This record gives sequence, C-alpha cells and structure tokens, in this order.
Amino acid sequence: MSSQPHIVLSWVVRRTRLPLLSLRCAVCRAESATAAKGRFRVNANGKLLDVWLLVRCVSCDRTIKLTVRERAPVSSFDPADLHGHHLNDPDLVAATLLDPWFARRCRFTLDWTDAWTLDAPTVPLDGWPVQVDVTFDDPVPVRPDRLIARRFGLTRAEVLGRVKSDIPLKRPTSTGFTFTVLADD
Repeated sequence: MSSQPHIVLSWVVRRTRLPLLSLRCAVCRAESATAAKGRFRVNANGKLLDVWLLVRCVSCDRTIKLTVRERAPVSSFDPADLHGHHLNDPDLVAATLLDPWFARRCRFTLDWTDAWTLDAPTVPLDGWPVQVDVTFDDPVPVRPDRLIARRFGLTRAEVLGRVKSDIPLKRPTSTGFTFTVLADD
C-alpha cells in the first residue's frame, strides 16, 4: 500500500431488508418474489416434519413454498431451529434465505437492489492518501469499484487509476477487503 502517513477509515456494508428473490412464479410467470414477512410453514406427518419458507410473488401475490426440510425425523432437528421455525424467527428466515446451498437447491438468486446501505464516515478531502477497511455484516455482493466511486465522488476510471487494493476491483465481492485511495497527481 502506501508508506506515507494516511487516514484510516472503516466502512460497513449492512443489509436494510431481505433481498428479493429472482424466482419464476408458476402462475403469472413473473421473475420476482419476496420473503418480506418471513414465514415458515411446518407440517407434521407422524414423526416426520416438512418445513417450507413461504415467499410471495411480487406481481400476483401468490404464495410460493421453498422446501427447507422434507420428511425429516423430528429428532434430526436442532431444538432451537425447530422452535425458530414455529415462531417464524426473523434471524432464522434471513439465515435460511442467505444460505447459498438453499438458493442453489431451490433455484433462485438474490436481487440486492436497494436492500443494503453503506455506513461510512465523512471523508476529509485534505488528508490523502486514505486507507479504508470494508467489512460486510451480510453477504451483499457489491463491485468495489462502484462502491468506491460512489462514496468518493470519482469516476470508475479514476478509481482504477488511484486505488490500490488487495482484491480485483471489477469483480463483485461479499467479503471484507482493504484499499487505499492515493492523492490525485
């Protein structure tokens, strides 16, 4: 990075709501659904349980069931998770929805548009270079070059010329990274 004295800032990317699901509705064929209310449905059949995460089509308001567990013995459930399914625990809904294995199995992707925010302090304009540590509370995929350009008011071309980073800037990431913005020469 830089051997000059520099300002060190911390940025945090936070989820503001659950993301939309890109999932085709069987009724209206729309490509978007939401799990905004975050409800599970638990159905018992003897000693076996089925658990679904209920999502709603944004276009026709129809309920879609995404299978979380199917025909699983009651004894195979973690008691805290089973209790969370019954109570529609918002943290368990978020953890289930953000699980990449669950998304692959249910064949949906997450649309993070307008579902996250960047908590970042004000950047002093006279103290260059600026080093920034970015952390993520949730796995929100963002392109570092767009994030940096928006926050510093730079073009993406300027970002590529003035920023030194430990990761590729043009590839989306959802894990923490560090970068340094150098003074304009």
